[in-house]
Amino acid sequence: MLILARRIGESIMVGDQVEISVVDIKGDQVKLGINAPSQVKVYRREVYSAIQEENRAAAAAAPRSLPHIEGLLEKKEEGSREGSKGAPREGPAGAPKEGPREGPKGGNRDEPKPGSTGNPRAR
Repeated sequence: MLILARRIGESIMVGDQVEISVVDIKGDQVKLGINAPSQVKVYRREVYSAIQEENRAAAAAAPRSLPHIEGLLEKKEEGSREGSKGAPREGPAGAPKEGPREGPKGGNRDEPKPGSTGNPRAR
C-alpha cells in the first residue's frame, strides 16, 4: 500500500485520468474530491462490497425461471418471423394498431398548435 501525505487543495493522480484531491479536513474526517472519466466507477468501499456480494448471490441462485424466459424469447422470435410488411399491425389483445389520434377539431392531437408550448398538460 502506498501512503501519501497531502494537505487541503493538494492532489494525487491515479493513472493518467483519475485525480484525487483533498477538499477538507475536519477532526478525523477527510473529504476527498475525485475527478475521473464517466466510464470509471467510483464507490465507497462498503457500497462496492455490497454490490459484489449481491452479484455473487445472483450468480449462485438456481436458474428456476430461465426455462420460462427462454420460452418467452422463442415466442417473440416466432412472432417477428410471422409478421409481414403488408399485414396490419396489432396492438395489445389483438386490437388494430391506431394511427395518430385526432382532436375535437379534426387536427392531429400529437402536433402542437401554433403559438402553444407543445406540452398538452400546460393548457
